[in-house]
Amino acid sequence: MTDGSDTRQERRRLVRSLENLGSAFQATTLPVLLDSLLSTELTIQQLKVLAVLATTENGATGRGLADTFGVSLASMSGLVDRLVAQGAAVRSQDEADGRVRRVRATPLGLALVRRLMSARPELSADILDRLPLEDLRALEQGMRAVHRCSMPDPATDPAPGLEPPP
Repeated sequence: MTDGSDTRQERRRLVRSLENLGSAFQATTLPVLLDSLLSTELTIQQLKVLAVLATTENGATGRGLADTFGVSLASMSGLVDRLVAQGAAVRSQDEADGRVRRVRATPLGLALVRRLMSARPELSADILDRLPLEDLRALEQGMRAVHRCSMPDPATDPAPGLEPPP
């Protein structure tokens, strides 16, 4: 076997091992994630809309949300009314077209989505505190590498309106 095929084989083995670990983490942390989800007063549909609002810088229109979720404008309007009443969303006038109302997540709405979507019980302080220092350093290095690779590559994914570098 050549060094190249050994490297590819080890890479495949490590990726499979990490996928299996990810599945094991999901199984053991599901109760914690469900507890977080079940403790919210929002419905699943409201959470979905709030997640969309939290990931759009300029918010969305009621019509756009209704189209995205395949519901009537009246249904979406009622859903947004409930998010606004709970302080998770706010309606405001569109800066470019005063006739249009946009819906945006409030800081409370953003915090709620982040809490629910980014909950990582396997990375909680009580678990990390039990790791030997060497393992903790290796985990940090690995997480930084994964984070780097998850960021858009400016050469292939330029920001909207920007051309990639020559």
